[in-house]
Amino acid sequence: MEASMGYLNNKELFYQEFLNRENNKRHHKYDEEMLQYDLLKAGDINGLRRSMQMWTSALPGHLCDDVLRNYKYMFVASITLVTRFAIEGGMDDEMAYNISDLYIQKMDKCTTKKELDTIYEDMWIFFTNKMSEIHKFNIYSKPILKCIDYIQNRLHEQLTIKELADLVNLNPNYLSALFKRETGQSITEYIRNMRLDAAKNMLKYSDISYAEIASILTFSSQSHFTKVFREKTGYTPKEYRQTFYRSAFDPHDDDTRTRTGKNKCLLH
Repeated sequence: MEASMGYLNNKELFYQEFLNRENNKRHHKYDEEMLQYDLLKAGDINGLRRSMQMWTSALPGHLCDDVLRNYKYMFVASITLVTRFAIEGGMDDEMAYNISDLYIQKMDKCTTKKELDTIYEDMWIFFTNKMSEIHKFNIYSKPILKCIDYIQNRLHEQLTIKELADLVNLNPNYLSALFKRETGQSITEYIRNMRLDAAKNMLKYSDISYAEIASILTFSSQSHFTKVFREKTGYTPKEYRQTFYRSAFDPHDDDTRTRTGKNKCLLH
């Protein structure tokens, strides 16, 4: 006897899966979904590019036969996750909920898909910019902000202190001292930590090999990448992927965490 599932039963679920297979339809992968929100949480505008690609792709969820209403439902689902990630990234929860409420109210008044697209893109830009501001809350000087933006957009390139000094027209030694004073990290430490954060996302949301990640993020070798990653997180890249792969809300984002079974305090 088939167990009751309330308003939904197994027959309906299996039939839906059959239709999707027959029509070669699928939803976006979990990894694709979650990476965009992690990027937003970090104040990285690249999350907008990924989100708009998914929003306009041929793989939207089918929640309603009415096309506009279908996208409105997806808008609400998306902004719900955006709000949660923003709060976890440091945004005041009341501010995040108010922003969400206002955008849903604006969305509800849309009468065309084009209007909805505009509101959706604006929502992502607004939240991302707010998160970027939060991460720069210490009010860094203009040269340091310029260096931070430059570094974040070039993690796949070899970067030097002289290159950054030339960018902001400062003496390299002076820039190094200023950067350390304002951020609490040396330029080298900051670049390394940004690359390790990028590596975490790649380990959590992709199947890219450890060697490829090391190469993309300009570590001198896979072994060097493994050594630096373990020193920072307490995990090897392999252990990190096995533990957090596809984990949207990662408790390892806390400053310290005890690993199950190892009774070990991890420095983030």
